[in-house]
Amino acid sequence: MDAAVAAGKPEVAREGDHVIKEVIKRLDRGELRVCNRDGDTWQVNAWVKTAILLYFRVMDMQRVDCGPFVYYDKIPLKRNYDDLKVRVVPPATARYGSFMEPGVVLMPSYVNIGAYVGRNTMVDTWATVGSCAQVGANVHLSGGVGLGGVLEPASAKPVIIGDGAFIGSRCIVVEGLEVGDEAVLAANVTLTASTPIIDIRDGEMKETRGKIPPRAVVVPGTKEKAVGSGKIFTSCAYIIGNRKASTDLKTSLTDALREFAVSV
Repeated sequence: MDAAVAAGKPEVAREGDHVIKEVIKRLDRGELRVCNRDGDTWQVNAWVKTAILLYFRVMDMQRVDCGPFVYYDKIPLKRNYDDLKVRVVPPATARYGSFMEPGVVLMPSYVNIGAYVGRNTMVDTWATVGSCAQVGANVHLSGGVGLGGVLEPASAKPVIIGDGAFIGSRCIVVEGLEVGDEAVLAANVTLTASTPIIDIRDGEMKETRGKIPPRAVVVPGTKEKAVGSGKIFTSCAYIIGNRKASTDLKTSLTDALREFAVSV
């Protein structure tokens, strides 16, 4: 990106508009991604995120008419669902610059710019896929799930949901958290960068942050913390087991969690 364009100097900014818009066009087509997987690691393309930030700057506000609905925004809506073979149930909304692979189902939900949703994934009612979030194939985002957007700084890793993961109702995953392949989150699990993730699978309490291992089964919980002359209980997440072979990709989230007697 040209330094003058990045600085937003009006006399030269328009000269770089076509470059920024081309990057967003390629994002919308799935030709580029904010984050690319390399084995077990993810590489952030900071220059793509920078283009998204600049896109907000160079685009003008405009009226968008969708049947009886009227919007006023800088970013157009995504439109080519039939070409992508993506099912979209009204009033689901995805912004231009997001991408969905064939077989994705969007119930009344929201997908923001820069997000990528893998093949045959279900984005259930009132779920939100935040800006730049990367969602794998065969994932189920249950009702009311919130995947946070991560745009700044440009080098920051977005929220990542691995292939085959089940995310239970009203879960919140934000601040660049990574959920491993085929992991299962019970209802109401909240994961932020500072949330303690306590693994009790080996009979010990091993505490980490930032990542849920593949095939882990996770439930919400609390952790005791001393304050002053007393104590309080703060939120945490417990890894209580591993997803069993019997709960394969074709098994519902309810069945996967029933083995551990927890809610969905």
